[in-house]
Amino acid sequence: MLEIIRAAGWPIIPLLFASVIALALIIERSISLRRGVIVPAGLLDKVLSELRQGGPGDELIARVHAHSPLGQVLAAGLRNVRSSREVMKESIEEAGRGVAHDLERFLTTLGTIATVSPLMGLFGTVVGMIELFGAQGPSGVGADPQQLAHGISVALYNTGFGLLIAIPSLIAHRHFRAMVDGLVVDMEQAAVKLVEVLHGERRTK
Repeated sequence: MLEIIRAAGWPIIPLLFASVIALALIIERSISLRRGVIVPAGLLDKVLSELRQGGPGDELIARVHAHSPLGQVLAAGLRNVRSSREVMKESIEEAGRGVAHDLERFLTTLGTIATVSPLMGLFGTVVGMIELFGAQGPSGVGADPQQLAHGISVALYNTGFGLLIAIPSLIAHRHFRAMVDGLVVDMEQAAVKLVEVLHGERRTK
C-alpha cells in the first residue's frame, strides 16, 4: 500500500482523506439508520394502550420522546392532544421536519465526496501528465525513464483511486437517501394514525 501511495505522488493525499471520511460516514449512517432504532415496531400501539389507561401525562410524553425519532414525532402530537386536529397535525409536522433533518445528517457530505473524488483523481491525472511532458528533453528526445514512469503512475493511480472512492460513496449515498425517505414515510403514517385515533376518526385493530 505504501508503494502505491509513493507511486501515486502527493495528489493522492486528499483522496486518502476523502476515503477515510467516506468510510467513517458509511459506517456511522449504517449504525444510525437502522429501522429498529428509528421506527421501533409496536411503539404506536404501546402509546395508544397507555393513553387509554392514564391519559397523556408528562411522564408518558417524556418517555416517548426519549424512546426514538418516531417517539419524538409522536410526543409532539401528545403534547397537543387536547388541541384541535389541525394544531396537533402542525406540531407533528414541525417535529417530523426536525427528525428528517437529523436523519439526513452527513448525507450531503457523502454525496459531495462521491461527486468530487473523480475530479480529484482527474487533477492527479493532470499532474501526472505534466510530469510526463516534463520528462521530455528540449528536442523531444532523451526522456528520463524514471521520471516518465513516475508520471504515468501518478496519472493512472489517482484516476483509479478517485473512481474507487466515488463509486461506493455514490451507491451508499443513494441507498441511505432512499432509506431515509422510507423511514420518513413510516413515521408519517404512524403520526397520521395517532391523530385519527385520538380524534375519533379511526379505530385501532
